[in-house]
Amino acid sequence: MKSVKILKKIATIAAATSLVATMLVGCGSGATSSDNSGKASTASSSGDKLQMWTFVDMHAKFYQKMLEKWNTNNPDKKLDIEFTVLPYDDMHNKLQSALLSGQGAPDICDIEVGKFPNFLKGEPQLETLDDVVGPYKDKIVPSRLALYSKEGKVYGLPTHVGAVVAYYNTELLEKAGIDYKSIVTWDDFQKAGEKYYAATGKNFGTCDTAGSTTLSLMLGQQKSDYVTADAKPAINSPQMVKAVTKLKDMQNAHAIATIPGGQPDTTDAEAAINAGDYAVVIKALWYMNRFTTYMPEQAGKWAIAAPPTWQKGDPRSIGDGGTGTVVTKTAKNKDNVKAFLAYAKLSEDGTKAIWEDLGFDPTNMDVWTNKEITHNKDNQYVKFFKTNPFDVLNDMKSEIQLIKSTEASPNIGAVIATTTLNSIFEDNKDIKQTLDEAQQQVENELK
Repeated sequence: MKSVKILKKIATIAAATSLVATMLVGCGSGATSSDNSGKASTASSSGDKLQMWTFVDMHAKFYQKMLEKWNTNNPDKKLDIEFTVLPYDDMHNKLQSALLSGQGAPDICDIEVGKFPNFLKGEPQLETLDDVVGPYKDKIVPSRLALYSKEGKVYGLPTHVGAVVAYYNTELLEKAGIDYKSIVTWDDFQKAGEKYYAATGKNFGTCDTAGSTTLSLMLGQQKSDYVTADAKPAINSPQMVKAVTKLKDMQNAHAIATIPGGQPDTTDAEAAINAGDYAVVIKALWYMNRFTTYMPEQAGKWAIAAPPTWQKGDPRSIGDGGTGTVVTKTAKNKDNVKAFLAYAKLSEDGTKAIWEDLGFDPTNMDVWTNKEITHNKDNQYVKFFKTNPFDVLNDMKSEIQLIKSTEASPNIGAVIATTTLNSIFEDNKDIKQTLDEAQQQVENELK
């Protein structure tokens, strides 16, 4: 009964979480299909017809491919899964309703990281996955499992690390006499931005108002977060004030500027980047896909590097965005379904496909050192960028910090993405006062 009451409460905040979809969604193709489904051709060994929901077309195609491999390699454990792609909010809301009623839930489902805490409230109506994670646990970036866990139990399998990196347009920077390799700290970044603006009159980096990648990065580099250790909102913490103040200083110095669309992962922003209006993008490694898909003419112009940090020796990166794949309590053939998911998302075969087909940095770090995979000259991402993505990943693999996703995250994300950042970077409101107001608003909403 307690979990039912909690799930009813979840439904009341659906509108708030939808406001931050653009802020929190961190992987995939950048677009979803309204209703698209595919079905594996091989019948299930058990005769069960299984359902999987996702909100990203590319994910559905990936799972279909991995299912075909699974069925070929495991003839006694064949699965018959129909993959359905639904709009982001529609899928999450339908899943909540199905779990609340105990009817109509799929057997398997993708849940975006910003929504995941809603499904862990009370007694999760999801299967634990510790048994299939066990053989891979020492190989997986720990912070990515933590995102989809509660009280030491894993309920979702991660899709990628989402390590945040810096993308530098070396062609533009060289013309302005700037060597991106000399940028180590945020002070270095600001000085380079000032120099670039003075030389070109154009923007160096982006000042995001509808997204929080750089802000999250600056918090993680201080080993801080949007919440306290006990998951209470910490929007006005000293670390947050320090991060926002530095961003504002960089904006005032013309080292960063607001971008159309509010953040780089929008159609308007991509057009501006493609036009040469910005020379640096701070975004997760999955943003490579945006370059190859929407900015193909930029091939050979951009280098990937570790992002700046506060001081040399501080952690340099965080994991950004993500999708946890779950098995529901009402699923059929649970043991084989869980084993299939572990194969698709954690095994060497699966993580190789995650890199080659989706362009995501896989959570299984064994792949990171397999040069046949990571330095394959025919790989579209290896060919596109001037530096190798995995060289950057391996250089900072021990420094990737966790930004937690908690029950307060949707509320925090909503106020930051819709009010706080705009107030500070567009309206020039006082930083401390604006953060205090955001803190109070979220505390009131969570009462």
